[in-house]
Amino acid sequence: MTNRLAFVLGVIIVTLLVLDNLAGSGETTLFLMRKFADFVEWLAFWR
Repeated sequence: MTNRLAFVLGVIIVTLLVLDNLAGSGETTLFLMRKFADFVEWLAFWR
């Protein structure tokens, strides 16, 4: 991954997080964080 691509992806992610907090009070971010935590636990089980 090049530095430029990493920067662009970082900007996109930060922009989406800010928009979610402004428009939807962060509900989508919280939902995705919970699902990611469940996924990490599931992966740890299969390791």
